[in-house]
Formats: sequence, C-alpha cells, structure tokens
Amino acid sequence: MVSTPTRPQAGKPRPGSTATAARGPAAPADRLRTIYRRFWSALEGTGTSRNGSTYYLILGATLALTAIGIMMVLSASSVESIAAGKSPYGDALKQGIFAALGIFTMFVLSRVNVVWLKRLAWPGIGAAVVLLVLVQVIGDEINGNRNWIDLGGVTFQPSEAAKLALALWMATVLARKGQLISRWQHVLVPAVPMAAVIVGLVLVGNDLGTAMIIMMIVAAALFFAGVPLYLFGIAGVIAAAGTAVMAVTSSNRMCRITSWWTGQSCADGIDANYQATNGLYGLASGGWLGVGLGQSRQKYSWIPEAHNDFIFAIIGEELGLVGTVVVLILFAILGAAIYRVVVAQADMFHRVLAGTIMVWLLGQATVNMSVVTGLMPVIGVPLPFISYGGSALLMSLCAIGVVLSLAREQMAPAIRPKRMLKFKARKGRGSKPQQKTARKRA
Repeated sequence: MVSTPTRPQAGKPRPGSTATAARGPAAPADRLRTIYRRFWSALEGTGTSRNGSTYYLILGATLALTAIGIMMVLSASSVESIAAGKSPYGDALKQGIFAALGIFTMFVLSRVNVVWLKRLAWPGIGAAVVLLVLVQVIGDEINGNRNWIDLGGVTFQPSEAAKLALALWMATVLARKGQLISRWQHVLVPAVPMAAVIVGLVLVGNDLGTAMIIMMIVAAALFFAGVPLYLFGIAGVIAAAGTAVMAVTSSNRMCRITSWWTGQSCADGIDANYQATNGLYGLASGGWLGVGLGQSRQKYSWIPEAHNDFIFAIIGEELGLVGTVVVLILFAILGAAIYRVVVAQADMFHRVLAGTIMVWLLGQATVNMSVVTGLMPVIGVPLPFISYGGSALLMSLCAIGVVLSLAREQMAPAIRPKRMLKFKARKGRGSKPQQKTARKRA
C-alpha cells in the first residue's frame, strides 16, 4: 500500500522540502519588498487617505531640475556669448521663457483627463511626420545634423515633439488592440511601420542619438503593453545589426567609436573624443565641492557649447561631486515616483503612456550622463530639464504634465487639485470598466 503524501499547510512547508530551500535565499528580497511597501504606505497613505506624495514628488523633482538647468545654462553659456558679442544672459533668458511656457502647459495637462488625449494621437503623429519631412526641406543644419526649423528667429526641433507624439500614439493604438497584442502580427502593424518612419526621418537628418531615444520609446511602449519577450530578442538583433551598418558606413561615427575605444585620434588626425576628454577633466577638477558656481575653466571653449549636451560636466566642475549626486538623486526620485504611477494603472492606455514617458526621460538622462562620464561614445543627446534647448525642455515638461494627471487621480478626493478644463472622454469599447477597476485599485 502506497501512502499519499498530505499537502503542507500554507506558509508551513515541510522540513527539507524544495520550498524551504528556495525560501531562504528569497527572504532578503521579501524583506526589502516589505520595507519598500511600508515606506510608500507611510509616505503616501492608503485608500481614501492618500496624501498625494507621489504627485508632489514628481512636481518637486521636475521643478528643481528645471531651476538647476536655467542656473547652469546661465553659467555655462555666458563666456561664449560674451566672446560672440552677445548678452551673457541671452541663452538663459530664452531657456527661462521656454521653462515658463512649459510649466504653464504642464499644469494645464495635469488637470486634463488623460483619456481625452487619445483624440490627439492620430493628429499628433501626423503633424510630427509632416514636421520631420519639412526639416529635410527647409530645416537648418548645425554641426552636421539637420534637425531644426527656424521660426522667426526661434529654432524648433520637431524630433522632440515627435517623442511625445509617438508615445501618445503608441499607447492609443496598443490599448485599442488589447489582448490581440500577444500575436506578432498585431505587434508589427501599425506600430512598427509608423515608428520606422519616424526613426528613418530622424536618421535622414543624421541624428543617431535622437533615433536611439525614439527606438527606446518604442521598445518601452511595447514592453508595458505586454508584448511577448521573444520578440524583443529578435528586434534587438535587428537593431544591433542596423546600428553596426550605420556605424560602418559613416566615417564620422566610426571615428567617434574608435576614439572612444582607443583614446586616440582618428587616422585623419581628428580627435572625436576631444569634447568627452575635456568633460572628464571638468568632472575631475571639481572635486567634492566644486570650484564654485560660475568659476568653471572648461567652459572657456575647452568644451564646445558646454551649455548643451555636456552641461553635466560643468555641474561636476562648479558644484563638485555633491552637485552631480544631487542631480542623480532628483532623477532617482522622479523615476521612483513615476514608477509608482505606472504600477497603479489598471488601464492599458494609462500604463503604456506613463511607462513610456518614464523610460524616455530616465533613459535619455542615463545616456547623456554615460556619454559625459566616458561610458559611451559621444552621442548628441541632451540632459532632460537641464541642457539648453527650448524644444526639449517644453516637450519634457508636457510629458510630466501627462504623468501628473495620472498621479492626481490617485490622490484622496478631498485634497485632489481640481481640473482646470473638464472634458468628457469618448465612450469606447472597454473604457468604462477599465476606469472603474483603476479607481477601485487606487
């Protein structure tokens, strides 16, 4: 007679069983997860007592990074502006104007029902494609990149607007597909062809850095939509092959890669690593507390256009390790708070849109700081909220406004900021049940 083993009680595995052996190593992870949840529960509250700490953490970190950006743009750009016979405050004033416009737009978007933004998905992506085509026709070429349109003395970068438009469009399309997204045919059409058009138009303008960020946005949208992981492996191989082809077929890109890898000049004598080398000199000379605000030496044309992509090096030189760590902490707070918004979303549209924005901003910041610290070859990618550039700052603040709208819905009704604009969302298939589920979870 063979005895049938009895099932152990829940939470009490038998001694020597595999469950007991597996539980030991997992215990530290469980404790960390418990501590993490208790921390956020104590910080934010639960149920109807949510105090909106996530909302205010996102808002505070964004405003702090924007303020640091304006201050550092003034410091980094003043020397070259004076040398060019311009006002030392010109670039900082322009950045401040775009910051004011962006903050106003951010607050408006934070009070709008995000579902209403679905109406702008197709017009927005269409306008982005038209503007990217116009760049190649009437756009200005700067440092080998054709990426700007001059509008009466104010330059605008359509590729920055394309990032937000693509994130909104992909969230709308993928949410409409719903459960069909598990089939590879529905993953490819129409998301991949549209993304390929956007990336292709950006690459025609010779802007590989922006194209990489857009591909990151596409991958993030597909990931948060629940696309099967094996498709990412196939896409990764294709993307790596495409990147290798673009690098080999461009002498400028190959020069950057070889200079970064070997630390030496290219065969024609061009030192493509010149900017990165002087950026490291700036970080090294800053020490713990920096040489003082406005006292940078590398901004005296040692780092060309120091207020743009390499502004993180000026922060390290003038404010030291402490200044760079403060920037890193602010980005970490921003990322953690947006992640809290993402995981709380039951509706696919909300989850994909918020997750894509999170990956866009934090991924771009990571790439920029990796370039400045020498971990990656030189790629023209600005540091969100900090680098000089009105288009990038405006679009980044608009993206934060969308996330703030979702964070506002998680707050207790009594303390929730009221909407400035009231729109009724269109009644679509499955939209109401998903919204009710989201409210119950919040």
